[in-house]
Amino acid sequence: MRDVLEVLEFPKVRALLAERAKTPLGRRLALALAPLSQEEAERRHGLTQEALAYPYTLPEAGTLEEAYQKARGGARLSGLELLKSAQALEEAIALKEELLPLQNLLSQVAAGIGDHGAFLAKVRKALDEEGAVRDEASPRLFAIRRELKPLRQQILDKLYALMDRHPEAVQDRFVTLRRERYCIPVRAGMAQRIPGLLLDESESGATLFIEPLSVVKLNNRLQTLRLQEEEEINRILRELSEALAADAELLGTLEALGLLDLVQAQASLARDFGLSRPRFGEAYELFQAFHPLIPNPVPNSLALDGERRLILISGPNMGGKTALLKTLGLAVLMAQSGLFVAAKKATLAWPDRVFADIGDEQSLQENLSTFAGHLSRLKEMLESATAQSLVLIDELGSGTDPEEGAALSQAILEALLEKGVRGLVTTHLSPLKAFAQGREGIQNASMRFDLEGLRPTYELVLGVPGRSYALAIARRLSLPEAVLKRAEALLPEGGRLEALLEKLEAERLSLEEERRRLQAELSRAEELRKRLEAREARYQEERAERMRALEEEVRGRLLQVEAELKALKEKAKTGAKKDALRELMALRERYAKKAPPPPPPPGLTEGQAVEVVSLGRQGKLLELRGEEALVQVGPVRMTLKAKELRPLEAPEAPKALSARPRREVREVDLRGLTVEEALLEVESALEEARSLGLPTLRLLHGKGTGALRQAIRDFLRRDKRVESFADAPPHEGGHGVTVVVLKG
Repeated sequence: MRDVLEVLEFPKVRALLAERAKTPLGRRLALALAPLSQEEAERRHGLTQEALAYPYTLPEAGTLEEAYQKARGGARLSGLELLKSAQALEEAIALKEELLPLQNLLSQVAAGIGDHGAFLAKVRKALDEEGAVRDEASPRLFAIRRELKPLRQQILDKLYALMDRHPEAVQDRFVTLRRERYCIPVRAGMAQRIPGLLLDESESGATLFIEPLSVVKLNNRLQTLRLQEEEEINRILRELSEALAADAELLGTLEALGLLDLVQAQASLARDFGLSRPRFGEAYELFQAFHPLIPNPVPNSLALDGERRLILISGPNMGGKTALLKTLGLAVLMAQSGLFVAAKKATLAWPDRVFADIGDEQSLQENLSTFAGHLSRLKEMLESATAQSLVLIDELGSGTDPEEGAALSQAILEALLEKGVRGLVTTHLSPLKAFAQGREGIQNASMRFDLEGLRPTYELVLGVPGRSYALAIARRLSLPEAVLKRAEALLPEGGRLEALLEKLEAERLSLEEERRRLQAELSRAEELRKRLEAREARYQEERAERMRALEEEVRGRLLQVEAELKALKEKAKTGAKKDALRELMALRERYAKKAPPPPPPPGLTEGQAVEVVSLGRQGKLLELRGEEALVQVGPVRMTLKAKELRPLEAPEAPKALSARPRREVREVDLRGLTVEEALLEVESALEEARSLGLPTLRLLHGKGTGALRQAIRDFLRRDKRVESFADAPPHEGGHGVTVVVLKG
C-alpha cells in the first residue's frame, strides 16, 4: 500500500493536512494518516462534518504533552511549566464540558478527556498565577518565609539608619544586592566611616558596595533561609512533577485532544479546498471531481458501476489523462483515510485494494527495463486483483512495438474484465479504441482538445474515443497539401474512421456548449434565489435578536435601578442617611456619562522635579518608559503612569539623606457643590489625608450664606479622625476656608 500512496501523491495531501493542525499531537496524526477500516473512516467523516459546523478552541496540548514526557522521564518541571500544564488541562476539561452536551461524535471523543482533579488541586494550592510557589504550599515553606520577611525588613531598617547617621559617606541613599547580600553604596574615599565587607564597586571606582559589619550575621541568616527556601521549593516542584507523571488519565486526554485537532484540521482542509463528504456504496460516482494538488484544476465527472466497469481514456499527450487517474485514486484513498474528497459530490465503493501502474512521461528512448516494470505491476494485478479491486493503468501498451503492445494490452483488458475489476485505463493505441467500442463492461472516453488554440482543455468526454489530431494539427500548421492527402490515403480504410470521429466531435461540442449555457443560466437564477432568501432570513433573525437584546438590557437596567433606589430608601428610613447619601452619589456617578481621561501632561524630561498629583507629593523623574515613568519619592522608587505627573517649574533642591519626608497640606475646593456632594468630598479627603499621613487639611467652601460652612463643621465635629478645626487666617481665606487638624 505504501507504494500506491506514493504513486498517487497521498503524502502531499498529508502534508497539507499537517499544516492546518494546531498542536504537535495533531500534526503527528496527520503525517501518519493512512486508510482505516470502513467503520472508522465513516466516523471520521462525521467528525469532520461536525467540526465544520461547530468550531471549537483547542488547549495548548503541545505544551502539556512536552511537560508530561519530561515528567515521565524523571525531570523536575519548573513552576511555569506545571502551571501551563494545569491551565491546558483546565482548558481541556472546559472543552469537554462544552462538547458533551452536543451528544454527537465530537462529544464521544471529548468524553476521553480525563478529570485530573487531584493534580489540578495540588497545583492550585502550591502555585500562584505566575507559576511561583505559594507560602501555603507547605508548612515548612510557610515557616521559612515567615522568618524571611521580617529579617529582610530588619536588615533594611539597619542599613537605612546607618546611612542616615553617615550621609556624607553615602553615594546615594538606597539599599542594593550584591552576591545575594544586602549592601549600601559608599563613596570610595569614605569607606573607613562605615566598616564592613567590600562586595563590589562601580565601573568608575567612585562607589564601593559595602556590607556593614552590623548586618553580616543577619545577611548570613538570610542566606541560610534562602537556601532552605530553594530546597523546599524544589521538593514541592518535584512532587508536582511526579503527580503529573502519575496521572493515569493523561494519556487518554492527549489522545482525545490529538484527534480533536486532527478532525479540525480535516475540516479546515475541506473548507480551503472545497472538498465534500463522500458516501460509500456499490459504485464509483464522482461529480465535478478535481485533483486537489493541481492549481486551478478542471473538474470532471465519471462513473464506474456493474455495467461500465472499465473506462478506456485516449487522446493527445499532456491532455490530463494521468491527472484524471490520480483524481480517482486520491479520492478513494482520502475517503478511506477519513478525509473529505475533491469533488462536489462523491459516492465510492470500498475497494479491497488499489492497484496503480502510473509512471512519468516516457521519452523516445523507452527501453526494456521500463516496459518490464510495467509488466511486473500488470502481472501483480492479474494475479491478485478481485472484483472488489480498483485498477489505475496509465499508458497501457507503451514501451514496446505498437502491434505487439496492442495485442498484449487487449488480452490484459479481457482478463481484467473477466475478473470483474473496476478502474481507469489510458492508452494511445488505436486497436484498443476499436476493441472498447461497443464492448460490454468497458467504455471509450477521451480528453477534449481545442484545435483552434492547439491546446488541451482537460475535459473528459465519455463515449467517444480520443483522436490523434496529427493530420488536423499538420493542416493547421500549413504542411504541403500533397503530403497531407498522401497521408490520408495511407490511413486504413482511407481515414474514414478519423473523419467520422471529427464529425461526431463537432456535433457533440455544439450540443455541449448549448447545455453549458442553459445550465449556467439555471445555476445563476437558483443562486440568486438562494441569496435573496438567505439575506431575508438573516435580516429578520438579526432584527429580532437586536430587539430581544435591547429589551433585555433596558429591563435589566430598570430592575437594577429600582432595586438600588428601594434599598437606599430603606437605608435612609433606618437612620443611615450618611451611608445612603454616599451610595446615592456613587449610583449617580455610575450612570452618568464620564468624561474621557485627560492626556498625559507634556514637557516631562528625565531628571526634572515633578509632582505626583494622586499623592500630593513631589519627587524626581528618573526614567520615562513610554506611558509609564520611574519616579523617586523620598526613599521610595515607584513606577507610575506618566499622566499622573505634573512637571514643576524648577528642580527640587537636593535633600539631606537624613531628612524625613516633608508632610504637605492638601486643599479641597468645595465651592459650587451641594451640601450632599460637599460632604462626600470631605469624607473622601479625610480618608486620603489619613492614609498619606497629612497633619492638616484645608477645605475651601466660600462665605456665601454660611449654610455649607455650617454643614461641613457639623460633619467634622462628629468625625473621630478630626482633632480640631478653625477658620484660616484672614490673608489665607478667613471665614471662607476651614483648616482641619487631623489626629496623629
